Amino acid sequence: MDTEPSKGDWSVDERCMNCDVARQLAPGLIGEVGGRSVVLRQPRDQAEVRQLHAAAHACPSRSIRAPGRLDAALDPFPMALDDTVHLCGHNSTHTAGANSYLLCRPDGTVMMVDTPRWSTALAERYQALGRVTDVLLTHRDHAAHGRRYADAFGARLWIHEGDLEAAPDADRVLRGTDPATIAPGVVALPLPGHTRGSVLYLADGRYCFSGDSFYWSRATGDIEVAESVTWYSIEELAASLARAIDQLRFEWLLPGHGDRRHLPAEEMTRRLERLANRTRELRPRTVDFTAVRW
Repeated sequence: MDTEPSKGDWSVDERCMNCDVARQLAPGLIGEVGGRSVVLRQPRDQAEVRQLHAAAHACPSRSIRAPGRLDAALDPFPMALDDTVHLCGHNSTHTAGANSYLLCRPDGTVMMVDTPRWSTALAERYQALGRVTDVLLTHRDHAAHGRRYADAFGARLWIHEGDLEAAPDADRVLRGTDPATIAPGVVALPLPGHTRGSVLYLADGRYCFSGDSFYWSRATGDIEVAESVTWYSIEELAASLARAIDQLRFEWLLPGHGDRRHLPAEEMTRRLERLANRTRELRPRTVDFTAVRW
């Protein structure tokens, strides 16, 4: 594979932070080599050109370089994942490139889960889907821009007390480990482990917005915890999973980092039970971003 892109080629520059976002959106076109994303091959058709534009518009470090000027008309965000959830795109360096989502409700309102980079134009674009009532933060690492989006939308900002330092002006503070109802069909389930105040948001028995508590790994083909990037306690995460396993019924796994996955609820449950058992065997380790199994 050529290391120097030809004129007119798509490429990835040295600003890449290896957040995996581009590889999620353009699989087979962008891959990981030597701890960063690289373009594996050039697009062969318009569908693949659109995939690379999605990766470029989402990339938090603006590392995906298009031939010529990036086409704003090919910005797909917010991108529908199904008839209820949209991927925000436009990931932020202030959240380590985390994904964020828009959850549409039956009454025509919308909730934002975690935050993309801030801009007034993006806020207007997201709100075109419906009035945004709530900005739900999964944990402290993804709190950047939460207040600005909540204020722009006239929405309530939510965070758990364990991570309140990251959003001390939150409008709603979740406490303890018991589930809390956000609105009909939407429940917050505290899951301390990745951070002290990590929270899952579950919607309609179909969706799990897992923050950084667990994710779908393409490397292992399974649900995994980011054991090498656990800021609070891997033992506490294991205890949280064991406590919550009976309440975790969903079809869509929608994490902040790592890949998304849609499976039958029964299959998700089986995989989560195995994950809980595996996590119970893990022991604390030094934080190492390079060891994440994307």
